[in-house]
Order: sequence, then structure tokens, then C-alpha cells
Amino acid sequence: MAGRHEAARAASSLDGATRRTEVDVAAEAVTGLAPGLASLPSWTLDEGQLADLELLLSGAFAPLTGFMTAAEVASVCESGTLPDGTAWPVPVTLDVPEDAVPPAQRRLALNDPEGVPLAVLDISERSAAVGLSPPRAGRRGRHARPEGAGPAAQPTRAAGAAEPVMTDGFAGAAGPAAAAGPAGPALVRLSGPVTKCRDPEHGPFRQLRRTPAQVRAELGDDPVLVFATRRPPNARQIGQLRHEAGQLRARLLLLPLVTGKADVIVTPEALVRTVRAAARHLPPGTLVVPVPLAARDVGAEREIKLRALVAASYGATHLFTDEPEAPAVPAAIPVVSAGDWAYDRAAEVWRPLSLIEPGTERADLAMGELEDLLDRGEEVPAWFTPPAVAAELRRARPPRTERGLVIFLTGLSGSGKSTIAKGVRDALSERGDRSVSLLDGDLVRDLLSAGLTFSRADRDLNIARIGFVATEVARHGGIAICAPIAPYAQARARVRGMVSEVGDFLLVHVATPVQVCEARDRKGLYAKARSGLIDNFTGVSDPYEEPTDAELTIDTSAMSRQQSVDAVLHLLTVGGWLRGDEPPETRGPAGPGH
Repeated sequence: MAGRHEAARAASSLDGATRRTEVDVAAEAVTGLAPGLASLPSWTLDEGQLADLELLLSGAFAPLTGFMTAAEVASVCESGTLPDGTAWPVPVTLDVPEDAVPPAQRRLALNDPEGVPLAVLDISERSAAVGLSPPRAGRRGRHARPEGAGPAAQPTRAAGAAEPVMTDGFAGAAGPAAAAGPAGPALVRLSGPVTKCRDPEHGPFRQLRRTPAQVRAELGDDPVLVFATRRPPNARQIGQLRHEAGQLRARLLLLPLVTGKADVIVTPEALVRTVRAAARHLPPGTLVVPVPLAARDVGAEREIKLRALVAASYGATHLFTDEPEAPAVPAAIPVVSAGDWAYDRAAEVWRPLSLIEPGTERADLAMGELEDLLDRGEEVPAWFTPPAVAAELRRARPPRTERGLVIFLTGLSGSGKSTIAKGVRDALSERGDRSVSLLDGDLVRDLLSAGLTFSRADRDLNIARIGFVATEVARHGGIAICAPIAPYAQARARVRGMVSEVGDFLLVHVATPVQVCEARDRKGLYAKARSGLIDNFTGVSDPYEEPTDAELTIDTSAMSRQQSVDAVLHLLTVGGWLRGDEPPETRGPAGPGH
């Protein structure tokens, strides 16, 4: 056991100001810091930063004991090593807004999302955040298809809409506007060692969270094969793990990577449930330990190296990858692959392709096929994954006809948003097969928007409040229809991200020209704005950032009220959120509307 971490311990003698052994890191619990914490400036960590801090404090990132300096980042990006030659595949950095920490401040409290101090950063260096560290994985819709799956997105528009807009196949994924909006404050990169104040609080499955030292103590010195994954295991991987563990005479350790979104099912607790269900089909003694390793867009080679380093800290002697053509890279521990496997229909078992009689093999599901099966509510084949895992998949990713959904209409005042929203609400209520909530009108103005001004900050806060309520509706399987002006792309993207954690999000741009909106204005708001009686009026004295990521665009100057409502209902039907077996309604002649 001692030999596994010999290199890490030896490296601790170098550059002692920023690195120590993982034993030192994990064991260092600060005493006497609490009284002084109140006087320190603090920073509330985001999900990725919180994950990195936990791995630093637990020793999983040994020999690192803090956030990297600019020289260390440059060395890692250029050569994959720290300046002293220690292999390290990815930067581990802390970037914060420039005004978050006074320039002369040498210490910073690092808080969890509840504001509880977890550690103190001793700032040894401040540098410009110039993009040397790899970006975190971008936001994707809760049930978005994987990259490369299915046909390319095609332009789509409602009848009468002036210009086509791109759709992502109704996946609910954040589009180009997810990163739109005015530039945020300049970022500064803070470097230095971190000192633990207390252990982080964990939510679901906290009883499974264990430190590397605790896991190593249980595993002992026997061979250990690790599978680290963000995707629910399937029958092929289960067969490969059994085979490789048998060949190595190794114990199995499964590490669901629970920071960021899991593939297929999104939430970390759903990923843990599927991994635990798969573990029932693996040898006795298989351990499941959730690990907060954040996703990084660094390529397959560096990702494998990072997983190998973390796996080694938990006592692994080998890392399993299910990629038959995984890059052969030097890593902290050997990386093993089972090669090409297929399902043997004659023997009803997964096995190496070379052992299957030609013509009797069945290939794996194609990219995105599992997602499509779940979205349509169809059965997951038993040959693909055990029933227990399939049951967890269905629970975590219900069919679209039962899944929470937010329909978010945005457009200028007078564009017809509210009219369309009410029409869609009424149509869904008449069907009776989906619970629907309308977040518009006096209820929103009185309960959510009361006291807010038309400043940029208050507008964003208003949209965030509406988005929060809509997210809770979607969390419980309902449909929320929102119809605010929502002029800023950044605020809309934030709501899309919130909703996409629990359900699906559709953005409808009601793109009625401002001249038409002004002509419809019965309250004279546009006239008052043009005469200077109303400040910050969208479309007159305040900008409206037109969406580039809308799933549907409607121009009510060219479409009747009923045509506009029908366009939204058609979107819901072809996307699978509504069943398409409703009998057509008898409608009167469609007159002009907005």
C-alpha cells in the first residue's frame, strides 16, 4: 500500500509552500480560526469550485494543497506537469470577480452555498484570469441528446414568422444565448494553500461519501479496479467489469462522479441510484463511493489521467475505461479496456466480439437511442441493461408526456404574449391530461414583482423569481406558462438553466414588430415612454435582446390568435410533451388577434 503513493509523498518535499502530502492535507483541521472568520471577506463557491475544494481538502488532489499559481497553470497546460515535474493533467484554479476581494487582502473565507465557511485561502498570488484553465462543461438541458446524436438541427418557424430560428430538436438544451448578455465583471485568479475549517455538508447519499483515506483503509493492499462514470452503467459494462475484475483478481470500486450533470438522467442522486442498482449484478464486496469530480473540457487523454489520479487516491490499482479505443496514455495507475464487446443473441450474454459467431451479435444502442426510448416512454431492452437499472432510468427520466415543462414566452409589451399564454393554458386545461399553471398578470405583479423597479438588476431579479416558481412547477411534473417581457438574454438563459435541472424548457419568441405593439397600446405606455414620462421602457428607452435560441418564433402581426396558440400546441405535440391522439376541435373562423 505504501508504494502506491510513494511519488506523491516524495513530491511533498518540493515547493512546500503550496503542496504537502495527502495525509497532511486530509488531516489538517483548523483550530482557533472561527473567531477570526467574521472579519475576513468571503466568497461563496459555485458547484465546480466547491468540488475542487473538497478534493483538495480530502487529499484526492494530492500533492496539491491549494489553488494553482499562474506558473503552475502554465506548466500544466503546456506539458501536463507541475513546475517540479510532477505529472498533473489539468489546472485547478479559483477565479472570482475582481471586486470580490480587496487587493491588499491576504486571506479569504471560502463558503458553501449556505454561507458556511469551509476553508480559508491564504492568497499567495493574484493574477488575471486569462482563460488558461479549461472551461467547465456548459449547461445542457436536462434531457438533451448527447453531442453527435441524431440529425443536425434544422431551421424552424411558425407560419407567418419573419425569420427562421434554430431548434435543437426540442431537447431543452441551452442554445447560443446561454452565454449571451453583457460581459460580467473582470475576473481575478487567486492562488494559494487552503486550510479546512469544517467538512462540507452533503445531501442525498451522504452515508456513501467517504474520504480517500477511509476507502483505502477498507480496501487494504489487494488489487482494486475502479470504474469512474457520469453515465448510468449498462449490461455491457457490467459484463466487462466482472471479466476484468476476474482477470485481475481485483475488488471493484465504483465512483459515480456527482458534480455537474450526469449523462441521460442529469441529477447526481439519480446517477448514484443507477450505479447502486448495477452493483447488485457485480461481485460481492463492490463498493460505491460518490466523488465530487467536476467535468472539464480537456479531451479524452487528460480526462483519463485525471480520473486515474483521483482513483489512485482512493486506493485503486487499475482504472477501467469502457472505450475500446481509449488512448494509451501514461497515468498514475494502469488503464484497462475490455476491447470490442457485443451482445450474443444465441447465448443471451454480453461477451468479446471475437467469441461470438458472426451474424448472431447485436450491437449496442446507438448514441441518443436510450434517451429517445425513455422520452417516448418505451421499454428499455433487457439485453441492454438489467431491469433494476432500467427502473431507475425510467424514474429519473420520465416520458415527455409526464415530464415537467416550462413554456417561456418573451417579447415586447403589446406583442401578444399574454394572449397566447392564456390561449395555451385554456387549451391544455380543456384536454385535462396535464397540470398547467399560468405565471402572468396581476398574480405575478402583486406577489412576485411587487416593489421592483425597471432597473436592470430588478428586471433580472423579477425573471429569476418567475423562473424559480416555474422550476418548482416543472419539478413536480406540471407545465408552467410564463409571459414576461424578459428583455435580457442572460436572464432568460439563467431560467433555462434552472428549469433544465428538473424538466424541459421551451422558449417562444413573440416577435411582433415594435410599431405594431405601439399601435395596439391601449394604456398609452409607449407614448408616455417617448415623451419621457416613463424611464427604462423596453423597446423605447431600454433594449430588447432578441433571442437566438428560441424553439419557436411567432409574429402576431401576421398570425391570428388561434394560429399562434396552435403553433405552440403543435410544438408540444411534435416534441412529445402532448399526446397527438386528441380529436381535432371545431373552431370558428379565425379573426385577427394578438
